[in-house]
Amino acid sequence: MKPFRFGVHGRSATSAAEWAQKARTTEDQGYAVLSMPDHLTELLAPLPALLAAASATTRLRVATEVLNNDFRHPVLVAREAATVDLLTGGRFELGLGGGWMKAEYDQAGLTFDEAATRVDRLAEAVTIVKRLLDGEETTFEGRHYRVTAHRIHPRPVQQPHPPIFVGGNARRVLTLAAQQADIVGFTGIIFREGGTKPDVSGFKATAVDERVRLVREAAGDRFDALELNALVQRVVVTDDRRAAAEDLARQWSRVSAEDLLQSPHVLIGSVDSMVEDLQARRERWGISYVTVFEPVRDVFAPVVARLAGH
Repeated sequence: MKPFRFGVHGRSATSAAEWAQKARTTEDQGYAVLSMPDHLTELLAPLPALLAAASATTRLRVATEVLNNDFRHPVLVAREAATVDLLTGGRFELGLGGGWMKAEYDQAGLTFDEAATRVDRLAEAVTIVKRLLDGEETTFEGRHYRVTAHRIHPRPVQQPHPPIFVGGNARRVLTLAAQQADIVGFTGIIFREGGTKPDVSGFKATAVDERVRLVREAAGDRFDALELNALVQRVVVTDDRRAAAEDLARQWSRVSAEDLLQSPHVLIGSVDSMVEDLQARRERWGISYVTVFEPVRDVFAPVVARLAGH
């Protein structure tokens, strides 16, 4: 089993000093990664924010979780990823996703295609980005992108390329992740109707069993080299696990309190019980990389202190 490492999913700050302090605190608490989402809302833009975070720290890795593929051409993504990796001294992880929030597309005047088309486009982009980051002079002609005899500069520090993260819950995305990514992220959520209706039935342990089995089969011989990540949607520190789980179950449809207590996407209980749950989930599913959201960073830090690197 791979050792545990933990990430914080960042959001925003009102000044450079505040953002730098957030990054330093995250590092000091033992988290391995500070990641940023990519949404057209009240968030810092991911790549400049990650560069600033890396400049304020010495060990903290920085990651996009994830860039919306439809916002940028893959040639530009590869070039910017290589530059960020160089300027962070090889501490960058590149997360890529197909996009899911229709309102953002509408605001930016972009066409929100059906999910299958967005995933197909993402698959082409991942292929192009990997080839460019690997240093190849790349020619590619697909349904969505064409690249002709292009080579990027600079080359990334990490070889053959910075770790590539692809995650989600849908079968097509996880199959792509299994076959092409270095890190496979499990979110447990499918956003339906243009992102307006989250479906968390994927939180159930049996659903995670099926998704991990899918990834194992799609990855084949490369499965053992993959790192498996879970995005934890809720962390509740409490001595009454059952009551907290029942309260959350009332907020979400299609899951029970028992489902939530067994899910890798929810952590409920004392520090001791969370440590036990994470160890059991790594044993069952191989999930060793765990990401929590910034608002719960501090309350989750004692768990990180117990498990990071073990």
